[in-house]
Amino acid sequence: MTPFSFPTPPVSRAELFALFEALEITYATYEHAPVFTVDDSQKIKTHMPGGHTKNLFLADKKGALILISALHSTRIALNQLHKTLNCGRLSFGKEELLRETLGVAPGSVTAFALVNDPDHMVRFILDEALMAHDTVNFHPLENNATTAVSSRDLLRFVTSLGRKPEMLNLEAL
Repeated sequence: MTPFSFPTPPVSRAELFALFEALEITYATYEHAPVFTVDDSQKIKTHMPGGHTKNLFLADKKGALILISALHSTRIALNQLHKTLNCGRLSFGKEELLRETLGVAPGSVTAFALVNDPDHMVRFILDEALMAHDTVNFHPLENNATTAVSSRDLLRFVTSLGRKPEMLNLEAL
């Protein structure tokens, strides 16, 4: 593996791809019009194989921050999730907090944004249903493209950041 010095957040798409190359992560990126919701992305998914994601940036009243990356079809009981995660009741995190901690705008939330959280302020939850796919698809820090990587390489990327994702069967909660 090529030595790599992590860029200073917020990381650009080019810097993210340079990190992938340094980690020897194979990726394919598909450019498209900006999408803001899972429903918006339905049209672009037809020619992209693999598990497509929904990514939720959540916060509780005590300040705990959580990023959930789930299969786009997984139903998540947000009103019950706090019990499993042993935190306060969850709501969607504010835009300013999202930009401060993950360096992305609303609509561009992605597991790749963890590169912008070197202090590990955001807890990372991965859906088991998503990780059952060989290929997983995320925005590359912007919602005008989708980048596919292997699920194995996603885990390698996350661990390169000094993190261990929590794997949960979110639909079963």
